[in-house]
Amino acid sequence: MSTVPWNSKELTVGQLAERSGVAVSALHFYEAKGLISSRRTAGNQRRYHRDTLRRVSFVRLSQRLGIPLATIKEALATLPDGRTPNRDDWAKLSAAWKTELDDRIVQLQRLRDNLTDCIGCGCLSLNSCALANPHDWLGGQGPGARRIDTRLNPPSR
Repeated sequence: MSTVPWNSKELTVGQLAERSGVAVSALHFYEAKGLISSRRTAGNQRRYHRDTLRRVSFVRLSQRLGIPLATIKEALATLPDGRTPNRDDWAKLSAAWKTELDDRIVQLQRLRDNLTDCIGCGCLSLNSCALANPHDWLGGQGPGARRIDTRLNPPSR
């Protein structure tokens, strides 16, 4: 594995992928979605400013927290001149996401605690389904596992 020189002000897509640990195809996807940007050389090759590493890391970390890309893009759009998030920005953005993350934690705990019980999916294969979801009456409330909210962005409680 080659290393990116510390004094490089711009990175190729391969260098950005190597240093960030993100596939080139993902970087192209992020660029297409407006999460990162590059300039084109005379030979039409992408060049990324070095601080794009922080932006990519911010996107990846936010994704690992379960934040959807659309929400990440909205957050990045609040930064002046499309700059890279700094420590204060991260504190402000993560505070704004706290309620959503708290809801997600509750949802994951409920999933962990109830996964071996009837989740209201309509399979009716567990003995407890006959009691918790007789005749699949939960199916009338909509698709999916009705006893566990599996949406990425559940409504705040």
